[in-house]
Amino acid sequence: MRRETVELSQDKLRVAVAGCHRMTHRTPGSHNFATAFHAAPETDVVAVFDLGAETRTEFVDCWREVWGEIPSYHDYRQMLAEIQPDLLCIATRQTMHADQIELAVEAGVHGVLCDKPLVTSLAEMDRIVAACQEVPLLLGLDRRWMPRYCALRELVADGVIGEVTSATAYALSNLINHGCHSYDAILGLAGDVEPVWVSGLVDDVSAEPPDSRRRMDPAGNAQIGLANGAVLYVTPNGRHENAGMTFEVAGENGRLFLLDDANESYLWSADDPSGAGLRPLDLPEETEPWPAGKAMVSDLVEAVQTGGRTACDIEHVRRATEIGFAIHGSSMQGGAKVDLPLADRSFRVESYPWGNE
Repeated sequence: MRRETVELSQDKLRVAVAGCHRMTHRTPGSHNFATAFHAAPETDVVAVFDLGAETRTEFVDCWREVWGEIPSYHDYRQMLAEIQPDLLCIATRQTMHADQIELAVEAGVHGVLCDKPLVTSLAEMDRIVAACQEVPLLLGLDRRWMPRYCALRELVADGVIGEVTSATAYALSNLINHGCHSYDAILGLAGDVEPVWVSGLVDDVSAEPPDSRRRMDPAGNAQIGLANGAVLYVTPNGRHENAGMTFEVAGENGRLFLLDDANESYLWSADDPSGAGLRPLDLPEETEPWPAGKAMVSDLVEAVQTGGRTACDIEHVRRATEIGFAIHGSSMQGGAKVDLPLADRSFRVESYPWGNE
């Protein structure tokens, strides 16, 4: 069990990285968590684990001017035992996450930042949730920290469209490896109400070649019922090349339209006194590359220092992860409604061959 808080004096929180193949350069961007820790003055990366010797060397060489000649490890347990880090950044493939998080918590790590997707089965997710009851977990679903999405969630919470009755997420590229982004984003826009049932159909990928990623992790269409009666819809339809996800959020008094990953967003009000109805929203702009990275590290640091939780912690992780597997479970029953939590915890969706051991 972790201490309630971790005091910072002159020392920084010591970070160990597990899986670094997307962090061998210094350009801030999604999945390059090394740049996010570099931007956080409260942290220092002190060790790295990766099964690839060349990848480990590239990481150390890239960041030598920042963190010095840090030790690199082929043995994850050895790194935990010798380094005893305060924070762990996990960017390995999801087949390794449950074991690595359990071992980290047992070793006394105070906080975990984990890349998505979380797991290959709900049984693995249950292990992670159990392990992190007393340790803040942060799953790197970027929209929890993107300024424009933070502003949109605040607008919904302030009642700009009244109580949310339904919402739709377009461009669901697959159900597990990237689908977690869609589920978490739409749940946040709908007020983070507990999902209680799922009904969905998985795309037929029988004609795909055996090594196809679509066969490994297909897309699908689904409805998600929330505890307050609202229904969410996720679909691969409406996807446009080089455009981000699109959302529509319907409330009792209006609607929000989020185009191109909310880079264009509009509010339609049913009782707009001007009669215009539809108007663009002035949302915060990103003034630096990948501000979500720096924000999520700051969030984790604060959670560790205060004994709190993060903006995408075990409850958010549990909801966003379970939905994808529940769509598979419903599809196996012809699209019937399945209650959450899903009874079958063993169904498995394999990891893409990310190469990030």
